[in-house]
Amino acid sequence: MTLALTVVVPCYNERANVAPMVAALDKALAGLAWEVVFVDDDSPDGTSAEAKRIAQLDPRVRCIRRVGRRGLSSAVIEGALSSAAAHIAVIDGDMQHDETRLPLMLEAVIGGADMAVGSRHVEGGDSAGLSSPLRVKLSETGIRVAQMVTHTSITDPMSGFFLLRRELFDTLATRLTGQGFKILLDLILASPRQLSIAEIPYKFRPRVAGESKLDVLVLAQFAGLLLDKALAGRVPLRFISFALVGIVGVLVNILVLQIASAAGADFGTAQTIGTIFAMVVNFQLNNQLTYRAQRLKGARAWRGLALFMIVCGLGAIANIGIAKALYLENGRSLFSGAAGAAVGVVWNYAVSATLVWRVR
Repeated sequence: MTLALTVVVPCYNERANVAPMVAALDKALAGLAWEVVFVDDDSPDGTSAEAKRIAQLDPRVRCIRRVGRRGLSSAVIEGALSSAAAHIAVIDGDMQHDETRLPLMLEAVIGGADMAVGSRHVEGGDSAGLSSPLRVKLSETGIRVAQMVTHTSITDPMSGFFLLRRELFDTLATRLTGQGFKILLDLILASPRQLSIAEIPYKFRPRVAGESKLDVLVLAQFAGLLLDKALAGRVPLRFISFALVGIVGVLVNILVLQIASAAGADFGTAQTIGTIFAMVVNFQLNNQLTYRAQRLKGARAWRGLALFMIVCGLGAIANIGIAKALYLENGRSLFSGAAGAAVGVVWNYAVSATLVWRVR
């Protein structure tokens, strides 16, 4: 029987949900030739080991264990590109999506739609499984922004539950950013033409096991995806994030400088304190946002902070030296200062990526 459907399940710390997911798909997709690919970002809870254990007993189950890289969107891309099936479905590994809707989604695409999306916001759908007011607010905000950007009336552009032809995914794959958590939006924005999308209602279930990955930083990554699309990928998204974090650091430096000066510290001491605070804030923001996929924890985070401060210190020296040299040559303080700052940012970004958050 020709393989009809590959179900891609991006996961992290979802060991308890692997066996229930396989059982649920077995029931929902009875009569179809299907497979499931668990793409695990080296979960410490043994998610990949559990998937491989089941794969030894069931040839429909595959597992891709990714080491040294993380992220839902890139996981989906790898899983989808490993498929030879006629169609690809994406479903979260937390069991909150309703897998019984997959046959209806497949029917819609076979019937002519480019893509079928599971929606909580059409008649018959329900988002009661969102467990907190924060998650509800984040979801609603993302949906409104996505609708404005994509110029579509799709009610759930933030959905992680969808199905499309493999050929379409293969065509769009080279246009995808692979960043963040919203792969559906990435696919819609990557298409050179407007896609016909069928929305299939489903009820979003409460999470039974594992932990939610939705937080404010996910929304920040979503904003980064939109910015990357607006710039047509000309500037690396990580560099933009690094530079924006640097601006936050400048503001922190100025604030702490003013507070320390008001407390009676001389300028040199106040500036030193402000600089140290700014470096710590910059490191934390970059660790949580810019380099979320290579996030440092525990002792590695402390070592990373020390190395980051050394890198930024050298960047500051380069900044000042270049600015002084240009000022002596042309006498234009604004231009010279801006050029020095730009060199400092590029230095900090390049060396931090190579030494502090290098992929191991």
